[in-house]
Amino acid sequence: VGQILASGPVPTTELRAAVVIGSGSASFEMLRHLVEVLPAMITPKWVNTKCQPIAVRDVLAYLIGVLGAPDAMGKVLEIGGPDVLTYRQMMDEFAAVAGLRKRIIVTVPILSPSLSSRWVGLVTPLPSDLARPLIDSLVNEVVVRNDQITKIVPRTPLSYRQSVDMALRRVRELQVATTWADAELRGQSPADPLPADPDWAGGTMLSDVQTVATILDSAAVFRTVCGIGGERGWPAGGWLWGVRGAMDRVLGGVGMRRGRRHPDELRVGDPIDFWRVEALDAPALLRLRAEMKLPGEAWLEWSIEPTEGGCIVTQQALFHPRGLGGRLYWLAVSPFHSLIFRPMLERLVASAGDRNPQSAVGPNG
Repeated sequence: VGQILASGPVPTTELRAAVVIGSGSASFEMLRHLVEVLPAMITPKWVNTKCQPIAVRDVLAYLIGVLGAPDAMGKVLEIGGPDVLTYRQMMDEFAAVAGLRKRIIVTVPILSPSLSSRWVGLVTPLPSDLARPLIDSLVNEVVVRNDQITKIVPRTPLSYRQSVDMALRRVRELQVATTWADAELRGQSPADPLPADPDWAGGTMLSDVQTVATILDSAAVFRTVCGIGGERGWPAGGWLWGVRGAMDRVLGGVGMRRGRRHPDELRVGDPIDFWRVEALDAPALLRLRAEMKLPGEAWLEWSIEPTEGGCIVTQQALFHPRGLGGRLYWLAVSPFHSLIFRPMLERLVASAGDRNPQSAVGPNG
């Protein structure tokens, strides 16, 4: 591509990088999913190939820096971060930053690129036709040989650990954007996932999403949703919540014993049984963060969108699994979701109608 662009009439500057660290980078996403899913893996010899990863933040800074720079015109410039690592070392460092156990990596000389790409396609969301050229390229050492870019755009790039930390920041800090309409791009890190990124970008977020349309106004529904838990309990699967709370206490967690500060009022930071209020925006959003013992992070969210004839209520159970154990946990509890989440939303909306009989929106809104 660089040669094609350079052959045209417009002066072209080409920046060449190894693995770009950030959501949406195919190489990084492949590494992320492999490390998150597999506690042990058999890999080809390419895991011992050296490369010089660079944060997407630094890539963007270099791209902006070379614009209009006379010394950059018509040149091919190599860019990279400060660390030269093998892919094995990158996997080890990723696991450490992500809070995962050190992965067992065994290298063998017989895995063909075709077989490797099929394996990657099986255990990660990346399609095998994308994984194949990636794996083919990993046999080549990609290290900066000419640091001319440092004279044109003086900059101290982020280390690999800092780059990974930034890429994982949104999930680790429990900053979940559940819809792209809620995710303001201003102020986001370039390492965060973007709306145009493919489904496999940004890490794994498992979800159970339920939606109900109602003639009730959003304020009435929101008041009812905010009354959940504590002495009122949970509208569906009460015994299942009780069992989960008992299991949590056995594991050293808080269980269901905390209840609520107030039966009707909520504020950010309030406990609700083994949840805590993370976001509250009346009458549009309530998000709870789980504080039970889990192999990952979990949230329960209700968002309410007014319509001409009432409102639409969306309930999301979100889970970011930690390693293979987190994924197995989600598979184990998924059969119980049908007993809890859909009935819970329907009963919340029905209860809102019972408690607020005058809250139906009329034909004129």
